[in-house]
Amino acid sequence: MQASPPPPPLRRKRRALDWPTALLIAIVVSAAGFVYWRDGSARFFDVVWSDADLFAWMLPNVLAGCLIAALITVLLPRDTIVRWVGKDSGFRGILISAAAGIIVPGGPFTIYPIAAAFIGMGADAAAVVTLITSWTTIGLSRSLVWELPFLGFDFVAWRWLAALPLAVLAGLIARAIERHWRAKAKT
Repeated sequence: MQASPPPPPLRRKRRALDWPTALLIAIVVSAAGFVYWRDGSARFFDVVWSDADLFAWMLPNVLAGCLIAALITVLLPRDTIVRWVGKDSGFRGILISAAAGIIVPGGPFTIYPIAAAFIGMGADAAAVVTLITSWTTIGLSRSLVWELPFLGFDFVAWRWLAALPLAVLAGLIARAIERHWRAKAKT
């Protein structure tokens, strides 16, 4: 008889306007007011249109990253994610996340929606920290396209050798901090 999959993690309900969003809005409005006061309306509207162009360029990339993350949640069963990189995956989950971070292609538009999808599917926060750190510090696609042609195999090999422990260490530190907070919350 097969064991039933673990229940999905409880997600706290989020309001449309929470304090980080309100703080960000306050900073943006303050900065916009300062630019308008200091440089005048012509410069203010120049900045607004420039930011609108940047937003229009980024939006399809963000949507594509979110689509990839949504497809991952459909293609990978939740119980597999929990078993491989969940809270009880131990050191093996950290190593799997480090390996996944190495091979995940794309930029921040891809990795952060994937990381959010993994957390939503029950991955351990430490495993996601390892995934992002490994992607940032090692990244196979970046190494093959940029580093290897310009800097050579020896440099890439030494950098990988130095960076791989950093990703694992980041995950272990995140796990220790998370356990400490959980233990403190219980007392």
